[in-house]
Amino acid sequence: MDYLYGRALLKQEIPEKYWPELAQADVKTLSGVIEQGGKWLCRRCQSVVQPIEPNYCLTCGEAACGYCTQCLQMGKVKRCSTFYHVPEPNKFPSLSCSQLAWQGTLSEQQATAAQDIIETIQQRQTRLLWAVAGAGKTEMLFEGIDYALQQGLRIGLASPRVDVCLELAPRLQSAFPDHPVALLYGSMEEPYQYRQLTIATTHQLFRFQDAFDVLIIDEIDAFPYHNDRALQTATQKARKPESALIYLSATPDQRMQRQVKRGKLLATILPARYHAHPLPVPIGKRCGNWETALLNGTTNIILRKMTELLNQNRCFLVFVPNIQWVLQWEQQLLETFPEATFAVVYSSDPERKEKVLKMREGKLDFLISTTILERGVTFKNIDVLVVGSDDRIFTESSLVQIAGRAGRSPQFPTGDVIYYYTQWTKAMKRAIKQIKTMNQLARKRGLINDD
Repeated sequence: MDYLYGRALLKQEIPEKYWPELAQADVKTLSGVIEQGGKWLCRRCQSVVQPIEPNYCLTCGEAACGYCTQCLQMGKVKRCSTFYHVPEPNKFPSLSCSQLAWQGTLSEQQATAAQDIIETIQQRQTRLLWAVAGAGKTEMLFEGIDYALQQGLRIGLASPRVDVCLELAPRLQSAFPDHPVALLYGSMEEPYQYRQLTIATTHQLFRFQDAFDVLIIDEIDAFPYHNDRALQTATQKARKPESALIYLSATPDQRMQRQVKRGKLLATILPARYHAHPLPVPIGKRCGNWETALLNGTTNIILRKMTELLNQNRCFLVFVPNIQWVLQWEQQLLETFPEATFAVVYSSDPERKEKVLKMREGKLDFLISTTILERGVTFKNIDVLVVGSDDRIFTESSLVQIAGRAGRSPQFPTGDVIYYYTQWTKAMKRAIKQIKTMNQLARKRGLINDD
């Protein structure tokens, strides 16, 4: 029953057509909770299950049954629940030749990283691939995935963001055309298929158990993965006890950076972009009550910079801390720049993809965004302005990622990045320091061409 290979699902998560097969000998039944240290933990997300009294469970009749409130949206897990599971059989053939159709060429630092990934898979290790935005992380994975496919291993590639998964799926399918790629996310319409290569959101990992020989987590610093212990636990549950775990990030958090420094986590660091130009270093500019000034259309350093860029026919991104304020500002901007063509995007914007495409095609003069566009989007030739960069929403990670939007194209490898703030913050200081450190390391390794 391949629907359950390497997965642990409640009956209501399994299509009804498979229910007659649940009595087969290879289908294991597992309790809904695990007892550990005197506590009951949800089998799916490992959160503590508390008895909810005085309500009686309608299934088992027990007053102290209780259910997990953390993963409720994926289906209620109670102490009396049953999960169905079939151990991963790895029904994939070993192959004697490369499966990779990609014809590109890796740079020297990319080739070194690709070899590190192969060795990590061979030795079933855990490794961080710390590569600056624009270093070409996806291409560095190809040879490792190719090796794993030839060995008959099951591979999972997960990201916290649906957008990233949707972008990765066609790229990997093109690179490995003979291996159908499974794509899993919350609103998917296609039925689940058992595949050797699976791309999924990190939330989908809750449904796997001891499945993957190779598990790659992209954007580990992105919301919600970076501060969600349940998602991090799901990662460990989804991989086999003897497996390779590869983290990808341009901006690992301070805890992970300390692990690398202390030698507790293997790391491959790529400090340079593939086009061998330095990362744009942000500059900070202090401004006063920018919120009121911008809403009133009062001339200040932010509007002056926007006017300058428009006069130079420069396209640019403007990042803002919150959506409520920017929707008010949008109305004022229509009066301030009546000749300009611009748009505002945010996470729940139904036209987000269309607006981003317009910006990419050069049909917009500028695009205003919340942090939703801090990663996963590429524009050829832009400058970047961060308004209210001292807001708590702008962490070290997000500020580095935002700066990484500029200078990504080899034809246009430079760009201005400006943080506009009222108070200087540790996040801004650390972000600029991290970018400068990467440039210094890249120069030390001879990876940057400053000509």
